Amino acid sequence: MSLFLVEYTYSPDKSAGRDEHRPDHRAWLGDLVQRGVVKSSGPFADGTGALIIVDAADAEAVRLLFTHDPFDRAGLVESSRITEWIPVMGALAE
Repeated sequence: MSLFLVEYTYSPDKSAGRDEHRPDHRAWLGDLVQRGVVKSSGPFADGTGALIIVDAADAEAVRLLFTHDPFDRAGLVESSRITEWIPVMGALAE
């Protein structure tokens, strides 16, 4: 498997919708953490988006997986970017 970074960008005008759907979004992510698919996740401190580290076979698998995110399904993600990442040092390095 490979690691991928999923970077979400949020629109400030949809913050109320994210507040409404956050419990479902976090439950969905929590299940992925339990299964070992998501290694870490969290919002940017300035509220402009989030970063999620995912263990998956390829970028297409990540893209398909994230179509199930309650935030995405509710149209609350302004844009997203998926990038394969190769950690060479630290907790996630092999």
